[in-house]
Amino acid sequence: MVELPIVQAEPKTKRAKRPDWLRVKLPIGEDYKRVRRLVDEYQLHTICQSGNCPNMGECWGAGTATFMILGNVCTRSCSFCAVATGRPPEYDEDEPRRVAEAIMLMQVKHAVLTSVNRDELKDRGAEIWYQTVVQTKEMSPTTTIETLIPDTKANWAALERMVEGGQEVVSHNMETVERLYRMVRPQAKYARSLEQIKRTKELGTRTKSGFMVGLGETKDEVLQILDDLREHDCDVVTIGQYLQPTKMHLEVADFIHPDTFRFYEEEGYKRGFDFVESGPLVRSSYHAERHL
Repeated sequence: MVELPIVQAEPKTKRAKRPDWLRVKLPIGEDYKRVRRLVDEYQLHTICQSGNCPNMGECWGAGTATFMILGNVCTRSCSFCAVATGRPPEYDEDEPRRVAEAIMLMQVKHAVLTSVNRDELKDRGAEIWYQTVVQTKEMSPTTTIETLIPDTKANWAALERMVEGGQEVVSHNMETVERLYRMVRPQAKYARSLEQIKRTKELGTRTKSGFMVGLGETKDEVLQILDDLREHDCDVVTIGQYLQPTKMHLEVADFIHPDTFRFYEEEGYKRGFDFVESGPLVRSSYHAERHL
């Protein structure tokens, strides 16, 4: 097999300089300002902001955003994620209406919803998920919806409630290869996340997942997670470069070259995925409207 290029990160004593292919433009433009104004006015959370997404300028400039429901404090402490960790406050039962109204005012054709983990809730926040999808559909009947749902910790009744609102795509991210789970997602289980994807498919909806590279995984491990996802009935997969959000998070092990991302895309299609989004700046919600 031809070896594809990987750019090794510099030693830990000096933070690695990002390659040119990871440069992004600063958010500008009237459309971006309009979305920002609506997000602030309706007191909404977006993973674009909380997750320090590099594509925020592009997506918001196009009039789209990924809304994060159930607050902005997560019960998990994943070592790659910039979202705040702690004891979440009581959730806002009016949040579904506010999110649905903002989506209507933004006139988006395809809305993406995600959330923090709420492990302390008996239903994992499933009722808020259901109400947000249903109310969005009522206010914007032509809008298609993708929900990027968290790990339900095998609460399959909660999973069913999250899915039955009528969204077109249900996503659950694997985030990394199996060997790195204890380091990257210490409160999650690789096999359990795969089972959640399979059960989601059995509920009759389009399934999607995503994971990062550049955390020290091997090429064979990436091909293995692609195999595992297909075996568990995943339809769409996204693959992107891990970028360290703060000095407190995991350091980048490798900057993966665009040629390697193209290789992973080709391998994904060979395995039968309906759609593969693979590139250095790809995130779960990037170009999500294409995944229908």
